Amino acid sequence: MEVAVLQMQVACGQPEKNIAKLHHLATQAMEQQPDVLLLPELWLTGFYPQPIRSYADSNGQKTCAMLSALAQKYQVNLIGGTVPITLGDKVFNTSYIFDRQGQLITTYQKTHLFSPSGEDRDFTAGEQLVTFYLDGVKFGILVCYDIRFPEAARKLALADTSLLFIPAAWPQKRLLHWQTLIRARAIENQLFVIACNAAGTDGSGQQLAGHSAIIDPWGETLAEADAEEGILHGTIQTDTQTKIRKTINVFHDRRPALYKKTPN
Repeated sequence: MEVAVLQMQVACGQPEKNIAKLHHLATQAMEQQPDVLLLPELWLTGFYPQPIRSYADSNGQKTCAMLSALAQKYQVNLIGGTVPITLGDKVFNTSYIFDRQGQLITTYQKTHLFSPSGEDRDFTAGEQLVTFYLDGVKFGILVCYDIRFPEAARKLALADTSLLFIPAAWPQKRLLHWQTLIRARAIENQLFVIACNAAGTDGSGQQLAGHSAIIDPWGETLAEADAEEGILHGTIQTDTQTKIRKTINVFHDRRPALYKKTPN
């Protein structure tokens, strides 16, 4: 499976400019005919203009139509990063996933909101982890701050996912955390991690880290970007996961009953 990660430099509060940038990068990425395109977190608006509600897409209708058409145009599976959408009186940080025919496969609403920046005041947290199939392979998705919660990644791994997509808007000042956490999630769960971070600056003027990466279940970095805008390509050999899980079978050696006990 060939993947392309679009490490966009997102313009905060300028959705039309960001849509144009997405189409430009997608056209470039498709020259290598990837099977999957992955976008960063809040690629439409940046992280994030205020008040975010005024930038949010009502029910995600416009975003879904545009991303569906993009997937269908290129006959590519599309992991649509995230966008802010309104559902009733709530705003969610939402990811849409489309297959090659442009059909909406599933929706994920970011479940862990970054309280130090006030994200939990502007958005409502999702209540459900999701898995999905593309081209017969089972995937999971987490968004940015979600990766600091190993329970979420482990839950997806226990659902027999082969690969974890991670759209993000992670700052440069915590680059070490980003690189460590995405590698840890791959190693401890013995799955591929495809992580797409944004480039440029966020709405508060913080430099974003970039450094999108493709990591295999052994923790080896197959490809990594720098801090600048660009496209990261990589090849996923799904049988690698089977070989690694046979070498060190942590899922066989787990003791779930022990983990439910309160430590003395």
